[in-house]
Amino acid sequence: MNALTRIARLIDNFNQALGMSVAWMAMLMVLVQFAVVVLRYIFGYGSIFMQESILYLHGFVFMLGASYALLHDGHVRVDIFYREASPQTKAKIDIFGVLFFLIPVCTALFIYVLPYVQNSWAQLEGSNETSGIPARFILKTAIPVFCVLMSLQGVSIVIHSLNVLAGREAPK
Repeated sequence: MNALTRIARLIDNFNQALGMSVAWMAMLMVLVQFAVVVLRYIFGYGSIFMQESILYLHGFVFMLGASYALLHDGHVRVDIFYREASPQTKAKIDIFGVLFFLIPVCTALFIYVLPYVQNSWAQLEGSNETSGIPARFILKTAIPVFCVLMSLQGVSIVIHSLNVLAGREAPK
């Protein structure tokens, strides 16, 4: 196994572990939502903190789970040509998609949101609500983390695709 393949496997293993952890956040989000409904409609008690925590959890599940979905080919794709293509053609399409779409878009998004996130951290931005979660800056940090994780998974896809083209790896 060459060094690039080891790097790809390291990225894959990291995103696999992260995805499994994020799955627990999804379960927690469901439980908190259930508690909010029960507390509001049965006991007449509302909690802005709990309601905002659902929003935070949803943001983290989406932003941190996206690279896991990419790892497992779970993103939506137009399968007009891809589905019936040979493994070599699929590898070429994957390389093209990562290099000309995924990484440039993630890079542009990262550059665009970095000042936004830095400003939020500088102010230690919190909720607009008095009893809300006082850590909006942490939620906003998920955006550049998303960009990095997706780009890394893209690098892994390129490495695996090059291995498929070279005959060093069986197609998925």
